[in-house]
Amino acid sequence: MTDESQLQAKRPVSAALAGPYGHPFHPILVTVPIGAWVTGLVFDIASQVVDRPGFLTQASEWLIAVGVIGALSAAMAGFLDLFAIPARTPAFRTALVHMTMNLLVTAAYAGNFLWRLDDHADGDRVGTGQLVLSAVSVAALGVSGFLGGKLAYRYGVRVADERTQAEGYTPARGRGSADDA
Repeated sequence: MTDESQLQAKRPVSAALAGPYGHPFHPILVTVPIGAWVTGLVFDIASQVVDRPGFLTQASEWLIAVGVIGALSAAMAGFLDLFAIPARTPAFRTALVHMTMNLLVTAAYAGNFLWRLDDHADGDRVGTGQLVLSAVSVAALGVSGFLGGKLAYRYGVRVADERTQAEGYTPARGRGSADDA
C-alpha cells in the first residue's frame, strides 16, 4: 500500500459530517449505545434478583431504545469513515465486518425493544429469552468493538499521520525546558 492510501484512511471524507482530522465523531458517538446496552443488560440481570423488578425492566427497555438511536447516529459517522479506507485492503475488509456486526447488533436490539414493548407494564422480570438476546448482543458488540480498535490502533484509520503525531513528542522550547539550560 502506498503512503498516500494510508494517509487517505486518516483523513475524513467530510470534516463537517465525520469530524475534523484527528478528531472523528464516530468513536465518541459509539459510547452512547455501548453504555446504554451494557447498562440495560445489568438491569436485566438485576431484574432477576430483586423483589419488585418493574423499574429495572422498564429502564432496560428504554436504554435499549436510546442505544438503537445512538447506534444509528454512530453508524452514519462510521459509514463516512468507511469511505476513506481504500478498497481491497485488510483495513477495508475489517471495517466491513465491523460495520456488518454493528448493524446486526443494532437490528437485534431493535427487535429486542419491540419484543419488550408493553411486555413489562405489570412489573415482571425480564424474560429469559430477552435477557439471553441482550447478553449475546453485548458479546457481539464486544467483538465488533475489538475490530473497531484494530482499525484505529493497528491500521491507523482516522488517526493523525505520523508527522502530526510527532508534534506530541517534540520537547518544548522555552521557560522551564531542558533546552534552556
